[in-house]
Amino acid sequence: MKEEKKTTKKPVAKKTVQNNKPNKKTETVEMVKKSVEFSLVEVIFIVLITGIAVSIASGLIIYNNYDSFKYGIGTSKDDFTDFYDNYERIINNYVEEVDKKELIDAAIKGMYDYLGDDYSVYMSEDDTSDLEEQLQGEYTGVGIEIYTQLDKNNKGQVVVRRVFDNSPAQRAGIKSGDILTKIDDVEIDNADEFSSTIKRGEKDTYKITYIRDGKENSLTLTREKVFINSVSSETHGTVGYIKVETFSATTKSQIEKYLKGFDKNVKSIVIDLRDNTGGYLDTAYSVADLFVEKGKNIYQMKEREGKVTTYKALNGVYRKFDKIVVIINESSASASEILALALKESAGATLVGTKSFGKGTVQDTKVYQNGSMAKYTTAYWLSPNGNSINKEGIKPDIEVKDVEKQKDEAIKAAK
Repeated sequence: MKEEKKTTKKPVAKKTVQNNKPNKKTETVEMVKKSVEFSLVEVIFIVLITGIAVSIASGLIIYNNYDSFKYGIGTSKDDFTDFYDNYERIINNYVEEVDKKELIDAAIKGMYDYLGDDYSVYMSEDDTSDLEEQLQGEYTGVGIEIYTQLDKNNKGQVVVRRVFDNSPAQRAGIKSGDILTKIDDVEIDNADEFSSTIKRGEKDTYKITYIRDGKENSLTLTREKVFINSVSSETHGTVGYIKVETFSATTKSQIEKYLKGFDKNVKSIVIDLRDNTGGYLDTAYSVADLFVEKGKNIYQMKEREGKVTTYKALNGVYRKFDKIVVIINESSASASEILALALKESAGATLVGTKSFGKGTVQDTKVYQNGSMAKYTTAYWLSPNGNSINKEGIKPDIEVKDVEKQKDEAIKAAK
């Protein structure tokens, strides 16, 4: 600091004035005057010379640091030598022909496997499509949720898990538990194959063969835009009940609709988050914002360098309730846990059920041109009070292990 003071006290012009040497003072003023009175030609010349100098300097910097620009900070082309060498050896010398795209996909998956993080993954086009449809809250299809199970002969069969409201499948009479066996008389024994055929087929209408109660039936389904209802509602006297299946792009608007629809006599609310494995972080925040007073914390985010950012309620309570009760279980995870803790710590909610899953991390995504997606962990989220539940879960205030009694106990706690 002393050196900086000493330096600033001794510029040439000021030093000349302070020493009271008229001749030198005059000389200095003349030099300054000359430096600011360039002709137009001189100015243009200086600009050109400066531009050339900057370009050369920039070129040298880029040349000397080319590997860092191309391969990333701390990485050089030498780090990729072994990768390229093995890739070329497999493509050119392996005894059987190898699909280049699948080989690269496998290599990318290997990088994410190395992280040892269940939530940092590289997803195929089909898996990406399924996830995006669920999170967007709508898709083009026939309106069924399906899965593959093995029959008694260990042969795969496609089973309907859920039929969406006002969908082609519901209108045609498809029910949960139906076994789908054929599309256009071609046997199908895998849910992914069935889904891909319907969504990406070249036509819109398909003949579907299915088995119900041991009898084979067939019908025709035409795909269309299907709305995925992620929220349902009931009323139990003075207690409103809302079940949230997932946190999609449309979840908040659905909840608002049900909150508006509750009778004026509804004084308390139960929010059921059982088996809700998460969804969009922004949606969890916006749903919490419906119940938390303006200015109170909803959650906090802890990033890689230890930086913590707090996210507060902005809009105020959408509808005031005397009591809020949230039902959780071992499959309530991620966004569900964010909402549960936001309501507990910032809105005085009571938690009922069993300990939640314990996913306290947040993921970003990158979708590629081929339809695949990379999903990777970028931060830890914390509760409004700064607590982490990662790998620990949330303990309920009222533990109810009997699944059949959890809802009733939650309604009782809300009265």
